[in-house]
Amino acid sequence: MTLHDERGGPSAAWLAASPPGLRRLLLAYNPCMPFKRSKKNYDEEALYEYAIGALGRRMRTVAEIKRLMRNRVGAQPHGDLLVEVVVARLKAQHYLNDSRYAESYSRFRKENEKFGRLRVVQDLKAKGVHGDIIEDAVRAAYENINEEQLAREFLRRKRLAKPADQKQAARIFRALVRAGFSSRVIFRILKRWDVDDETISALEEESSSHSQ
Repeated sequence: MTLHDERGGPSAAWLAASPPGLRRLLLAYNPCMPFKRSKKNYDEEALYEYAIGALGRRMRTVAEIKRLMRNRVGAQPHGDLLVEVVVARLKAQHYLNDSRYAESYSRFRKENEKFGRLRVVQDLKAKGVHGDIIEDAVRAAYENINEEQLAREFLRRKRLAKPADQKQAARIFRALVRAGFSSRVIFRILKRWDVDDETISALEEESSSHSQ
């Protein structure tokens, strides 16, 4: 799809494919706006080049790239509009895709970091990914996954072995919580390691207080 017309403005095809809110911004956008390409001011091409460089270093979500660009344009005139124009351009060229990002991120964290699904959901939310996209990506990545087995793989990766005392048991418990595993699975592992009832009760109380 052609994004610009011969005058540098948004093309008819771009306008037709855009949602109403973005269409209004594009109609208001004038490529001849005085965006000076200097240390503090960006025009569309300069900001686009910056965004491409940021995406070339690693994948990013729409919210992340917007945050980076907003930091660049600061309070310059029409800065927010310029960010939206560049984001729309990146999406049209398939450089930005939160669904693809969430799928890749979920798969990597599961296979390489051995994180549980709760940690992946939390991280994707912090990156500004929409809840529906997170739900679909995490469900697909963790389909048919045995959570207890994954938790044990995480412990092996972190070289955490059967605890010898209450302090070590608490350390393992908190590591598994941070890694995104459910309390049900964590306590099952600790009980199979014959952690004493007093320690289990104390950790269950800690877990309950954090969930309130």
